Amino acid sequence: MFSFCTDPSILDTPAWMACYLTTGKHMAIYWSVGTVLLLLAITAPVALAFGFAGAAAARSRFLPLSLLGRGYVAIVRGVPDIAFFLFFVIALDQFFEWIRHEVKCPDWDQPIRQGNDFVVCAAAKLPQGNSAQWIHETYGFFLAVLTFAIVFGAFAANVLYGAMRAVPRAQLETAEAYGMSQRQCFWRILVPQMWVFALPGLSNLWMVLIKATPLLFLLGVEDIVYWARELGGSKTPRFTDYPHGDWRMWYFLGLLVFYLAFTRVSEVALDRIMKRLTKGQATTGGEAQRKTA
Repeated sequence: MFSFCTDPSILDTPAWMACYLTTGKHMAIYWSVGTVLLLLAITAPVALAFGFAGAAAARSRFLPLSLLGRGYVAIVRGVPDIAFFLFFVIALDQFFEWIRHEVKCPDWDQPIRQGNDFVVCAAAKLPQGNSAQWIHETYGFFLAVLTFAIVFGAFAANVLYGAMRAVPRAQLETAEAYGMSQRQCFWRILVPQMWVFALPGLSNLWMVLIKATPLLFLLGVEDIVYWARELGGSKTPRFTDYPHGDWRMWYFLGLLVFYLAFTRVSEVALDRIMKRLTKGQATTGGEAQRKTA
């Protein structure tokens, strides 16, 4: 099969292209699509959890907790995303290594900060130098997920905080009049009803999250952008059995189609969720459904 694929007589034919698109490196770009989807599948609920915690803290009557929630939202929203993505990866990595250093090397007598260098004992390094490649990749992916969750969690917190304020105060007062505690009003009245107000903003945030996945490339994760640049660049016969010119335009065109198709599927799914949430609600969408029925 390999000799057939490299036969000069089939160059620039569909058979050659089929062989070219099924090489080991091309399997990597197909796997990287799964990496992007896995990132979204993990980051979305984690960021939503960060956002819910931030919104709940921001509306707390306990002033220090309220300031913490508001500060989290204000700081992350006020700084360019790229700065936070590059900052958090370094900061989180050093934070985890510092914790391991304090636990594993209590007798260390040298300063951790030595000029511009961050120096910890060998046992505290994450991951270890002799660790398998998949451990290094998994650790990098974990840092990327946590960074995405922290950044997008702040935007989700702002959306959820606004949605909580949009729930009519009269409903909460009615629940309190029936003897419900503040905790019961929060979980039984406020939280179930806020989602219909939050979903439009969360939908936009989901779209932004999809478009932000190419930032994985900047965080050192071999995603589809990395492989599109790597495979699309010019290849000479000296280094490969599949030489070609600069094909990056075609690879990035494929990425364009992929992201457009994915966002379209997301729009359809989110529209159905919105119709489900607005059913029976005293909102514009709910009124439209009642008139249609």
